[in-house]
Amino acid sequence: MAKEKIQKTNAARLLDSKKIAYELIPYEVDENDLSAVHVASQLGEPIDRVFKTLVLHGDRSGYFVCVIPGEKEVDLKLAAKATGNKSCALIPMKELLPLTGYIRGGCSPIGMKKPFPTYIHSTCMDFDYIYVSAGVRGLQLKINPSDLCKAVGAKTGELIVES
Repeated sequence: MAKEKIQKTNAARLLDSKKIAYELIPYEVDENDLSAVHVASQLGEPIDRVFKTLVLHGDRSGYFVCVIPGEKEVDLKLAAKATGNKSCALIPMKELLPLTGYIRGGCSPIGMKKPFPTYIHSTCMDFDYIYVSAGVRGLQLKINPSDLCKAVGAKTGELIVES
């Protein structure tokens, strides 16, 4: 039986245009569990390599993106500090699609409707590759973290609640 062809997403096409290497990795979606922990188990990868994309709004900068390890929580104080804000908050879920063009569980830091300042948690640099959403549920991008930073103009920093 022929292998099903994976449809390229806007995020993948953007990486192609910048000549940045990546792999598209499909996984089984569970509509009741859109967590990065589920994605990691489907990929057979450690959870600290699967990063989730969050969109926040700062009191000074406006919208920005944080890409953090999948099982961690964003530390709003650290995120505000990293972005030059006094305070920030996650955007309401209903704003995600109109603002980014992506839905929950399929939000990629690459190829949003408009580019937002992007910050990736510093642990990404501990790995030769990480996973981020390819822009649809059921598809991940396997990418070198330096290449990801280059693709979206991201800075790295401390962004998570330490447990």
